[in-house]
Amino acid sequence: MRIVECADAHLRELLPHPAPDANKYTRGTLLFVGGAADYPGAASLAIGAAERMGAGYVEAHCALEAMPLVRVTRLSAVVRSWDALVWDERPCDASHLWACAVGSGMDGTDAAQASLVMGAMQDCCAPLIVDGGGLTALASAAGLRAADVRAVASTPLVLTPHGGEAARLAAAAGVVVPAGDAAPERLASFAADLACAWHATVLLKGPVSYIVSHADPQRAFAMRQGTAALAKAGTGDVLAGMVGALLAQGLSAADACVLASTLHAKAARIAQEQQSDISVIAEDVLAAIPQAILNL
Repeated sequence: MRIVECADAHLRELLPHPAPDANKYTRGTLLFVGGAADYPGAASLAIGAAERMGAGYVEAHCALEAMPLVRVTRLSAVVRSWDALVWDERPCDASHLWACAVGSGMDGTDAAQASLVMGAMQDCCAPLIVDGGGLTALASAAGLRAADVRAVASTPLVLTPHGGEAARLAAAAGVVVPAGDAAPERLASFAADLACAWHATVLLKGPVSYIVSHADPQRAFAMRQGTAALAKAGTGDVLAGMVGALLAQGLSAADACVLASTLHAKAARIAQEQQSDISVIAEDVLAAIPQAILNL
């Protein structure tokens, strides 16, 4: 396996600058599904990150109880209930740029919420990122079957697990989990094993994050710019929104993960300079995304 890193020059080429004649629809729509009653903040963070990362339009579907807070914190997003989500009204042709992010702020052990995740896996015909509680809901034989179906249809799937979520995905797929002190090569291989088992692009989050696509499992991208300041609740929701926005703007799954994870880390370091590594919270990382883009 080759472990490679992306130079800033290449990342700059990936930035989705809008065309002079762009409108909010041509800039890509992100459909967000998440934000349970207990976790409205996760939805707000992911939506805000998607908007800052360039998505022209964000439509969010949250629990009824979460909607008031999400609406008041994300004034430019369209916020609806989970019950209002209808998949067969979504375009499936290449002329409509959109993607879906599901799972941030969800409880994957709740049957109703797990059903929403599986519905996205089965019925979303656009690129799909599964994050947070959605990964817990996905880690099953039924989830593997749904991933197989998406692979047959060549519909991109992105999984963004941290170590615990990765272990659950591995257990469902029969993949061996490396020891906690595993060498970088072993962690990269683990990400590749997950990517192949789930027919997905996997962003394995950690002190060093590894991105591997099932289409090229012998190459892993290593993102080494992270900081312990990111070890705070909500920062993963920010990253999920960023990846989702880039997918919605037409980037490939691997490119979206590499660019989003690097800008996410750069934003955290900017926030750390301003707030200290102790005091950084997810909202600080979200607020620093524009400066991270400008710096790049």
